[in-house]
Amino acid sequence: MHYILFYDVVSDYLERRTPFREAHLKLALEAHQRGELLLAGAYAEPSYRAALVFRGASAAEDFARNDPYVKNGVVTSWRVRKWMTVVVDDVK
Repeated sequence: MHYILFYDVVSDYLERRTPFREAHLKLALEAHQRGELLLAGAYAEPSYRAALVFRGASAAEDFARNDPYVKNGVVTSWRVRKWMTVVVDDVK
């Protein structure tokens, strides 16, 4: 089982994220190194959402609460959903 953090973002997301991107990526890399974050990325065109896959709900929620994109209004809303994983190549 995994948890997906869904982000809805502002319409000019690609431009608005720029000043916060380095800090956002640092936070993501740290979560990945701790084994909490498995996958992350923005939707392709149009880029109006993003999804991040975590091992635990609290890790996903903590990430969102501390994400510079959320804190600075680049993310307009977020939610965490339990994902009943069926096929996965990462069995840690």
